[in-house]
Amino acid sequence: MADQKLDEVLNRLDADLPQAIERLMGFLRIPSISTDPAHDSDVFDAATWLVNELRVLGFAAEIRETEGHPMVVASTPQGTERTILFYGHYDVQPVDPLNLWNRPPFDPAIEETDEGPVIRGRGASDDKGQLMTFVEACRAWKDVHGALPSGLTLLFEGEEESGSPSLIPFLEANRDELSQSLALICDTARAADGRPAISSQLRGLVGEEIIVHAANQDLHSGSFGGLAANPIQILCNALAALKDENGRVTLPGFYDGVEELSDDLRRDWEALNFDAEEFLSRVGLKHPVGEKGRMPLEMVWNQPTAEINGITGGYTGDGFKTVLPAEARAKVSFRLTGTQDPDKIRSAFRAHVESYIPADCRVEFHEHGGSPAAVMDLSDPAFETAKQALSEEWGREAVFIGMGGSIPIAGDFKRILNMDTMLIGFAKESDRIHSPNEKYDVESFAKGARSWARILAALR
Repeated sequence: MADQKLDEVLNRLDADLPQAIERLMGFLRIPSISTDPAHDSDVFDAATWLVNELRVLGFAAEIRETEGHPMVVASTPQGTERTILFYGHYDVQPVDPLNLWNRPPFDPAIEETDEGPVIRGRGASDDKGQLMTFVEACRAWKDVHGALPSGLTLLFEGEEESGSPSLIPFLEANRDELSQSLALICDTARAADGRPAISSQLRGLVGEEIIVHAANQDLHSGSFGGLAANPIQILCNALAALKDENGRVTLPGFYDGVEELSDDLRRDWEALNFDAEEFLSRVGLKHPVGEKGRMPLEMVWNQPTAEINGITGGYTGDGFKTVLPAEARAKVSFRLTGTQDPDKIRSAFRAHVESYIPADCRVEFHEHGGSPAAVMDLSDPAFETAKQALSEEWGREAVFIGMGGSIPIAGDFKRILNMDTMLIGFAKESDRIHSPNEKYDVESFAKGARSWARILAALR
């Protein structure tokens, strides 16, 4: 009977696809750019659109005000099934440069491409289209079962594209209401080869700005060169010593908490047949660098990094000016894995730089964010259940992957709400999120909704 009901839900999704796309089009027409105050009313309109849509479906839904843009919270009554929190965001990126768009970004349309039909418009993939895959799965579920799945809480944010300043206070203030047994996030992509993927780990981040001060003025390199301290040289010496000849970071205790890749994840990642040279060729490079003896995906997803993001000092304008500068600056970031402690990494880095500063010079530091990595507990049967459901829908074995970047909310759910997160998305690398001409494949939208229906049924 359960399989028959699932088939009915999937058939309903297929039959209702044109109407589902039209609903998404209406959502995409709202220019909910959260970072631009000129669009504050549009962001509120998008939240209102969602609440109205969810109430029609039978959710208890409402707008929750914050210091910034509102949250949308919706829920269904508790049952005997596992409770789930689903997260998405309804705000979008700015559209600049507008002249590079082939059509108005908030006038969405279906376009035929070499890869099949796509939905073109800002927010189509990030994240309105992905968010609506779950909503449409719930709609079809209700049509077939007569009621929405029980034990669901939906949290839709309006500030994700502008740094989520209100999110942590909101989670902390509503901890009891939002804490469920598992979180789902649909704001990621399939694996590069198109197979469905569950992101089970994300790297954390530490950002630091360093300013080395030497003389109280720029100095003539002929009069003072060889005698006076050069802050650029001091800074370069400190930064160059961050890695050894094997690509390992040299900070004491840096690798505390970094775990070796499990056999199961190594098998999944090797099956992706990732070609590092081809990947680098897209940006004009060819030869991978990094720690020796590691496979490329391991370095991107499971190993920490230390990267110099910017460095300035002295005269950099046209022509030439022979000076010893009074100061030099650099910005450095660390990507963290496992249980690395951002505060300890920051302290170790500052101590490392300070050890290179002469007695008559000084250094100042400016913090630019810090968050730990998020590593999910794959022993939870829900992960394998979802993986099997995805494999059945897409006709290819789903894989657990890592992410080289950071999605802080997954870590916030773990830290504040004490729950693991499954990050399941149906975007493609070619969707041009954050860029002109953003798109979402019609197939991604349709099969994404079908995937959520399968997962909901499997977790019941």
